[in-house]
This record gives sequence, C-alpha cells and structure tokens, in this order.
Amino acid sequence: MRLPRAALCTAAALCTTLLAAPTGAQAADLGHTTLAAGDGWAAATTGTTGGSKADAAHTVTVSTRAQLVAALGGKNSSNGSNATPKIVYLSGTIDLNTDDAGNHLACSAYTTGGYSLSAYLAAYDPKVWGTSKVPSGTQESARAASQKLQADKVQINVGANTTIVGVNNAKLRGGGLVVKNVDNVIVRNIAFENAADCFPQWDPTDGSSGNWNSMYDAMTVYNATHVWVDHNTFSDGAVPDSSLPSYFGRLYQVHDGLLDVVKGADWVTASWNVFKDHDKTDLIGNSDSSTVDSGHLKVTFHHNLWQNTVERAPRVRFGQVDVYNNYFVPTAGNYEYSIGVGKSSQIVAQNNYFALPSGVTAGKVLYNWGGTALTASGNAVNGTTTDLIAAWNAANSSKKLGTSAGWTPTLRTAVDAASAVPAKVTASAGAGHL
Repeated sequence: MRLPRAALCTAAALCTTLLAAPTGAQAADLGHTTLAAGDGWAAATTGTTGGSKADAAHTVTVSTRAQLVAALGGKNSSNGSNATPKIVYLSGTIDLNTDDAGNHLACSAYTTGGYSLSAYLAAYDPKVWGTSKVPSGTQESARAASQKLQADKVQINVGANTTIVGVNNAKLRGGGLVVKNVDNVIVRNIAFENAADCFPQWDPTDGSSGNWNSMYDAMTVYNATHVWVDHNTFSDGAVPDSSLPSYFGRLYQVHDGLLDVVKGADWVTASWNVFKDHDKTDLIGNSDSSTVDSGHLKVTFHHNLWQNTVERAPRVRFGQVDVYNNYFVPTAGNYEYSIGVGKSSQIVAQNNYFALPSGVTAGKVLYNWGGTALTASGNAVNGTTTDLIAAWNAANSSKKLGTSAGWTPTLRTAVDAASAVPAKVTASAGAGHL
C-alpha cells in the first residue's frame, strides 16, 4: 500500500513516495507507544504521547532525507511549526548530507563566499591573528555562511506531537534532529552517527590554548517540553576524534554534543540510550549567563550507557536533573569526568555503576563547574559502594561539593541496585533492543 502522491508534494513541487506504516504488531506498537506514567520528568504534567494520535495519512515509513522532511511537514525550515500528530518510521540508513535526489553532498557542496580551510588557517594563525580575540573578517564570514548552508540541510526540524521511531536497523548519519520550541515528541530506536560540522570555528580565547568548536548536535532539545528519548545509540560512527587532524596545536573538532537540552527546555526523559566514543556527550544548559533556564531544565537520565566518553555525562547548569541506574564505562587516557555540577544545578545521582579503568580514581567521577547542590547515594565504583561526593572533596581542597540537591525525585520507575545495572543496561540499552 502506498500513500497518494499528490498528498506528498512539497512547496518546491518535489513529490516523494512514502511507504505506508510497517505492518506487524511490533512496529505498530513502537509507533503508538507513549511514555509510561511516572517514567522520569517527561511524565510530568500532561505526560508525553508523541504522535500516538496520528491518522493513517500521517503514519509513514521513510528511507531518505527528502522523505523524512516530507513526512515531518514538507519543508525543513517550517516543519518545526507543524503540530499535526504524526508517526514517522525511519527504515535503514538515512544520509542527511544528500540533495533531494538522494545524491551525497561532500563538504565542498556547502562552501560559499570564498571560504577555504587553507585560507582560514592562514588568516587566523595565532602568529598572525594573535590569541586575544575571536576571528572576524572575510574568511570568518565565509566560514559562518558555509556552516549555515550545511545546517539548513543536516539539522532536521521536528514539530510538536511527533513520534520518530527506527525500524530495519535505522541510522541517521551526518546530522541530527532539532526539537525546538515545541511540545510532545518521542524519538526511539535510532542510531545517530557522526553529526559532523564541515566548518568548525577557531576560538583562540577558549581555554588556555584555544579550541576548535563545531555547531551540530546529534539531537538538540531547545526550549521544548515533554520529550522522551529512548533506546537510541549516539556516536561519532566511522569518524572518531582519533581520525581528525590538529591545527594550531588543537584537535580540529567537527563534533559537538550527542544529546543537548538547552534554552529553557523542560520535562525530558532519556532512557536506555547508549552514548559512546565521543567527547562532549550531554549538556544540560549551555550558558552560565542564561536568563531563561532558572526553574527549567528538568531532565531524567536512567538506564543509559556512557562508553568511552570523555565528559558531560551529563554536565548540568540550573536544572533539577535525576541521574539514576546508569552505567559508565570510560576509557583510560582521555577520560576527564562523568557528571558535571554546574551553576545553580540540582543533581540527584543514585544507584549508578562506574567501571573505572586502572589508574582512574573515584575522585574523577564528578567535576565542580561552579555548583554545589548534589545528592549522591547508592553508587558503585568497580563493585564497591562509594561516596562520590566524599571522593571528590578529598581530592579537591577547593571547589568542594555539598551533599544535598535540595529536592527528592518522585517520577521514577522501579529503581535497581547499582550492582544490577551493568547486566541490565548492557543487555537492553541502545538501538535494536526494542
């Protein structure tokens, strides 16, 4: 069965044939599943039902970028305002760096304004440009314009009342989903790979030695509410940081976050996901100077796996964030910390399991980014119940952490003992386990 072609024409007169929803009880159940009562912050107030009320005309399967954009409303730039209930099944691998005919787009396809990496490097070499100000001028303007062209293609806007669920080993490559200024979205069973920015910006003022900063997350929740992110796998795919070059003595970083929740977003549950082989994984609140985040950023992380990640698992500003029953498996050499306690954050971290490599102590699990409000109990490090706050405070004479987040989570499903977490999470977390 196929949907009428006339119903799928975009404003640009592109008609895309979308398959009807997959048959079978399992696929139908995945598309119509709603978040269970009490399952984290996304269950608060109205709960999260996604596109479960979608009619047959808005329940489709897609296998290309063009089909995905059509299913979400027809035009990527305006799809964020499309609140029609919809269920979109992603089938197989979708390359987001493609044109409407399905042809792959290399980075050169987005280059505009005379940008070239060699010219950019020559213009902003610290020996020429200095280290006290961020780049400006012709090449920086061209870089930003080129970056915007890629963003318009690979950052896929999602409207309210939407469920996006993967079938047939679904993968999204080369970009990600933007859930911005909307309510009630569900994203499940998808492997997100290599949301790579072709045009990172050099900032010599970032840190003591400068840094290359990229733009795109695999998934961004921006001033959105009631979002359930479940059983997905997020990674850099075939382009790990170890494969990237260095310029000006710093890694040419083409990856930003995996799942970031920012700008006043609220009521988010991230459950049974895998975050792996990445540096900056999950940022909750993106600025100490924010004027919109206080009282918001309520996020639950439970039964997730962070494997071979460097930091931000998660890093939190402002939010009341519940982190329980997660499994952390960092790798020696590049590990910085797991849970970052930032400005005005109120984190509860309970019954998590940390499998630390040899030479890494429990004092590295936390990091104080300017916050103090933290409750941590029932956590295990390499099989031993460990007071993570005491471990941090013992290793850091300054920047000590407090011992209370000032609130108690009530929106939880059954809580497992930390000792049970590795087996449960390993067996069930990530795409392909629904």
